[in-house]
Amino acid sequence: MENYKDWLKKERFKSVAFKIARTNHLFARVKVNGVWGDFILDTGASNSCIDFNYIEKFNLTTSSSETKASGAGANGLFTEVSYNNQIQLGRWKTDGFNLVLLDLSHVNNALTEYKTKNVHGIIGSDIFVHANAIIDYQNLLIYLK
Repeated sequence: MENYKDWLKKERFKSVAFKIARTNHLFARVKVNGVWGDFILDTGASNSCIDFNYIEKFNLTTSSSETKASGAGANGLFTEVSYNNQIQLGRWKTDGFNLVLLDLSHVNNALTEYKTKNVHGIIGSDIFVHANAIIDYQNLLIYLK
């Protein structure tokens, strides 16, 4: 029987390292439109998103949205959308990806209270589903296809 790492390699999965903060959030460096940023990996988030403050940093073109966002600690948040972005985690990347833009100050305020690094955005289950993600918590790796 082959081990799972050999199988993942044969199936062309790419491994991406992540860190676990004292808050138990998973953190990874992510490249959006060619620019690196700090992101939370959140399987409970339905969509990947970026804070409004970083529209220019990540070269995002935005469109208005009627959708209101909600999450832990915040409800009814105003959103915008950015279409056709390139997302890269490690050696894995995808083009034409849509991102939600919203105010993540409630997230960063909570991280600051725990003396944890602030983030530019959140990678949500839309990416994980798209990439058939497998999370290896023991080795602090996420595998993306």
